[in-house]
Formats: sequence, structure tokens, C-alpha cells
Amino acid sequence: MAGEQLPAGWTLEEIRNVSGDWEATALDTDRIVTGWPAKDERLYPEIVLGFHGLCLVKPVNDDDWHMGSLNDDGSINCWSAYGDLYEALRGL
Repeated sequence: MAGEQLPAGWTLEEIRNVSGDWEATALDTDRIVTGWPAKDERLYPEIVLGFHGLCLVKPVNDDDWHMGSLNDDGSINCWSAYGDLYEALRGL
């Protein structure tokens, strides 16, 4: 579980309550993440939260939360970003 973590100050129960996804989980950060703002830009995840086929990614050295799709190979393609985790969770 070394690559799986929750955002500071948040519990999994709180994340599930705000998102409305009772199966939300922290995912391993060892994966390829590309996307926002340039579709070929590589993001290096510090935190990855999974919501069925969607993900929220908090990159290293970036305060934004990037929303994207979880691909079959485990990679993530992001298409938008939110400045706040609560906003991002509500945007799911």
C-alpha cells in the first residue's frame, strides 16, 4: 500500500460521502497519467482516487486535482482540473 494514500485531512468515508460513490478508493500512484492542460503532458501522481471508471489525480508539485478516465491498462487520461478537492468530488 506504499503507493496508495488519501489527501491530508480527508478520510475515505468523507470522500465517499461527498462524491456519492460508496466504492471510492485510493489507488496506487505507480501508473502513467497524461492530460490536462495538454493531452500529451505527463503528470506524476502523488495521490490517485478511483471512482469506478473515473479518477481524481493530485500531481506532485501541483495544487490542482485532475479528473480523468481509468483505462484498462491502468493508465489515466485527464481532461479537466479543479482547484479544490471538494469541488472535484462534487464534479464527478
